[in-house]
Amino acid sequence: MSDRKSTDVDSPVLEVTLATEAITTQRRMSDAQASTGFGARLRHDLQFIRGRGALEISVVLVVLLTGYITASLISPTGFAFLNPNNLSGVISQAVPVLAILGLAAGILMIAGEFDLSLGANITLSAIVFIKTAESVNLWVAILAGILCGVVVALVNGAIVVYTRIPSFIATLGMSFFWMGAGIFINGTTPATLTTSRDETMVFLFAQDFGFFRSQLIWLIIIGVLAWLFLHRHRRGNHLFAVGGNPAAAEAISINPKRVKLMAFAIFGGLVGFASILIAVRTSSMQPGGSATEDFTLFAIAAAVVGGTSLWGGRGTVLGIIVGAALIELIRNGLLLAKAPGFYITLFVGVTIVIAAIFNKLMEGKAR
Repeated sequence: MSDRKSTDVDSPVLEVTLATEAITTQRRMSDAQASTGFGARLRHDLQFIRGRGALEISVVLVVLLTGYITASLISPTGFAFLNPNNLSGVISQAVPVLAILGLAAGILMIAGEFDLSLGANITLSAIVFIKTAESVNLWVAILAGILCGVVVALVNGAIVVYTRIPSFIATLGMSFFWMGAGIFINGTTPATLTTSRDETMVFLFAQDFGFFRSQLIWLIIIGVLAWLFLHRHRRGNHLFAVGGNPAAAEAISINPKRVKLMAFAIFGGLVGFASILIAVRTSSMQPGGSATEDFTLFAIAAAVVGGTSLWGGRGTVLGIIVGAALIELIRNGLLLAKAPGFYITLFVGVTIVIAAIFNKLMEGKAR
């Protein structure tokens, strides 16, 4: 009897003790991970980017690069990927511009919104930059171009936030308005950089340094700043909170409207800066948006392929940049293989759908 009683009494105590030890062990493991050195920190960062798709897409990029390099070594003339001019054009010009636009679209998507007037914003901001550079000076033109992008995005954001019209519809409609605004300002003829395109302007935004160009330097600077803001700053955490669950964010004293307007402003600033890079490289901009309409699709594709959720609250700077690089490399590969132009658009459409399905599966796995 006494043995049975003691067993009955002791058994729950033993179970609690084991459970408590397990919890203590888990806490010690997490504490040890946080307090250890470079190796543990690296593992933690890899797990972080893997949970957001960035690691997987990086592996795909490495495999694609390996295939391209192999094909180019086998047939240098048939597939001239390793040609210095081709590498300079892709890595130092195309990828940085798309990556900056992808960061703009991605930051806004993390906050749970879209802006389909991205292409029209590029056109209008580039026209403002060109006309100001021709009539005033470079430094005022830079400020005017970026400010134009911010104003356009904030007007769109105010419509979305305060009227609660879905951003997809509101910004789609406003894109036609901003296209018309560009024609109203400049007419139907292209805005062109002539006397204002001096050595200083080229050095800042389109200088060829041999192995790389100015655009690549700007991508590194903007990428680092975006990473510090999104992943290491309180305001960046607010973007994830509002995009993931606006009601829960508001419950902990985060203002969703203010955060979303901030996301639109950042979006506009990055688009305005990208428009300057495009304008200086091409020396002109055609009003009407026909020359920049594809940038909207490709920027969203770069963000989605890089692991940014279409539903908000999820994404990484590294993933977006890798997504932009992957898209531009595949576009470049199709061009080098002499594929028809419509294959590129077909590829981007299919890629967005596949990436969206993959992101949805990753989110389900995370739950």
